[in-house]
Amino acid sequence: MRTRLAIKTHALLERYLPERRLFLRSDSDTRFIRLKPETQAIALAGSTAIITWSIVTTAILLMDSIGAGSYREQAIRDQVTYRQRLNDVAAERDARAAEALAAQERFNSALAQVSAMQSQLLKSEARRQELATGLDVVQATLGDVMKQREGYREQYAALRQSLEDGGTAIAGAGDDGTMDFLASALAKTAEERDKVVADAEDAILRADEMATEIRLMEEKNDMIFRQLEDAMKVSVEPLDKMFENAGMDPDRIINEVRRGYSGQGGPLTPLSFSTRGEELGPDASRANDILGQMDRLNMYRIAAQKVPFASPLKDAFRFTSGFGRRWGRMHEGTDFAAPHGTPIYSTADGVVTFAGWMSGYGRLVKIRHEFGIETRYAHNSKLHVEVGQKVSRGQKISDMGNTGRSTGTHLHYEVRVGGKAVNPMTYLKAAKDVF
Repeated sequence: MRTRLAIKTHALLERYLPERRLFLRSDSDTRFIRLKPETQAIALAGSTAIITWSIVTTAILLMDSIGAGSYREQAIRDQVTYRQRLNDVAAERDARAAEALAAQERFNSALAQVSAMQSQLLKSEARRQELATGLDVVQATLGDVMKQREGYREQYAALRQSLEDGGTAIAGAGDDGTMDFLASALAKTAEERDKVVADAEDAILRADEMATEIRLMEEKNDMIFRQLEDAMKVSVEPLDKMFENAGMDPDRIINEVRRGYSGQGGPLTPLSFSTRGEELGPDASRANDILGQMDRLNMYRIAAQKVPFASPLKDAFRFTSGFGRRWGRMHEGTDFAAPHGTPIYSTADGVVTFAGWMSGYGRLVKIRHEFGIETRYAHNSKLHVEVGQKVSRGQKISDMGNTGRSTGTHLHYEVRVGGKAVNPMTYLKAAKDVF
């Protein structure tokens, strides 16, 4: 069976590849090499395989070259796009910073206007009280004058009646002295009556003028109250929302600040327009409500300095890594990239509890703030604070570097509440539309 198959295969190859002889001649001899069909087939197959391999290899190399060129071009395009996005993000951040600065200026201006309005309101209320007291005195005087006028009218009528009844007898008796006395008394009574009437008319006119002035004063006070109420609403509501977005109870924060407050002047106290324990009027109640809102605004101002709402960088930067899982590990902060040596600032008032080298963090600054909050600033190249030092919001504490476990120059910024790491962007985003 195998012999028959070999014979058929040989016959098939003999048909297409007949046996050939290759003669090799030298000066003294001639030799030949016999090429069997099988040998020719093997040589042909080998040559075909080599040529095919060469073609495939060349094609692959060409495709790789073309693909590499496309990848490079795509990488360049992606790099340009990424840089453009970074520039857009930096421009947006700068715009947000400018808006925050403008909002802070508007806030300070509104607070100054509120203080001026408060002073004006107190003066207006005092003037209104004076006018009200003066009106009461004028009305009391007017009542007395009216009673005197009625008395003089009755006296005048009695004298006139007496004069008419006794006029004939007096004339017959020829008592000129009595007639002169009665005429003089009658004239004096009429003069006094006219004076009382004129005083009454003047008092009525003055009372009307004072009532008009009081009404205008009340309208002016109402306008001031509305402006103050609107200003307080615009100022306090964003701060309420800011603390709520940061996961903090505004009432608890304000109570803690009020308990530990030791600033100049102390918290604002309610108005009191009466020393006799009388119930306050509507204006006084509105004024006390506004003062309550101003006190809340003042407490917010103090609390905002103690909570890390500010950005740790004031120069241009880009976010390189956020809070959360990264490469299977928990990244407990936010990374900010900028040139080496970029200044880093404290994000709130506090006390430095650590300033030195810590494994992984490199040169590290820890700051303890109010309400159980701590911030950390890692991978610094240089530190400008020491342990126990009190720092204020916006104070320079270090320079950006690449120390510790770091793959490039950047700031690793952490916020911890009660020892547990939280997302720093929660505070930065909460204050975005306020500061």
